[in-house]
Amino acid sequence: QVQLVESGGGLVQPGGSLRLSCVASGVTLEDYGIGWFRQAPGKEREGVSCLSSIDGRTHYADSVKGRFTISRDNAENTVYLQMNSLKPEDTSVYYCAADLSGLCTIATMTPYEYWGQGTQVTVSS
Repeated sequence: QVQLVESGGGLVQPGGSLRLSCVASGVTLEDYGIGWFRQAPGKEREGVSCLSSIDGRTHYADSVKGRFTISRDNAENTVYLQMNSLKPEDTSVYYCAADLSGLCTIATMTPYEYWGQGTQVTVSS
């Protein structure tokens, strides 16, 4: 049974920070490409960041570049999304996803085989 579980979401003021975690069971996460996606009410799900297990390359959406950082801790089978300088437009449900090819993309959801349940991030005063 493969399971990805996100956590770390919550309510934060504009300019604040959160760190999201994605803990995997049933797979060795370091062998997978990992993507973070988000979906706000009434909007399409969009790619935020991803990390390839093949070459270690990362990608970020222009909207979060310089503010968000993706990383992983292989010993804990966990990937993280550090979010700094948060803005109200970052408010979304955030999802992690795993691709067994080891590649990653933020352009589309279709290559990702496994998805977490999502964690809510709300940026508001």
